[in-house]
Amino acid sequence: MKSSLPVKSSLPVNLKLLWLALSAGLFMLIWVPAGALDANGQLEDPALQTRFERITKDLRCLVCQNESIADSNVELAMDLRRQVQEMLIAGKSDDAIFDFMTERYGDFVRFNPPLETKTLLIWGAPFIVLLLGIGIIFRVVRRRSRMPLDDEDAAESPASPGSPAPGPR
Repeated sequence: MKSSLPVKSSLPVNLKLLWLALSAGLFMLIWVPAGALDANGQLEDPALQTRFERITKDLRCLVCQNESIADSNVELAMDLRRQVQEMLIAGKSDDAIFDFMTERYGDFVRFNPPLETKTLLIWGAPFIVLLLGIGIIFRVVRRRSRMPLDDEDAAESPASPGSPAPGPR
């Protein structure tokens, strides 16, 4: 005969609920983004993949500093690429992604930072240095053109300071 008494499990109810919530969360993290990616890890939607490639080319790897996150194999670059993919899948705009990355990592994360008052020095510094260099070269050339040549000095003065003056002997 079967007993009509309920069978008690070895885990308390709170732990069962916690385990269920963690399992569901893990399932959502793995399954939802994976549904938008193909076997090679690329986005299934070609328009999203094109946006992903353009965005990752415009974001600087913070470790390498001279490579984009698309070209870098550093772990941080891989994390940033994954984050860009997740944001694209979530429907974020390009500007929202750039704003998020800039807010989190600063203007340095962008290869082409926007022209704002705080980035004006970044954009203007090459021109300032170029003008400064041209000014220095102009000044040096102008001063040297005013200086007499060594050959002209010898021809103009009959005797040099250390030699005896010519005269009758």
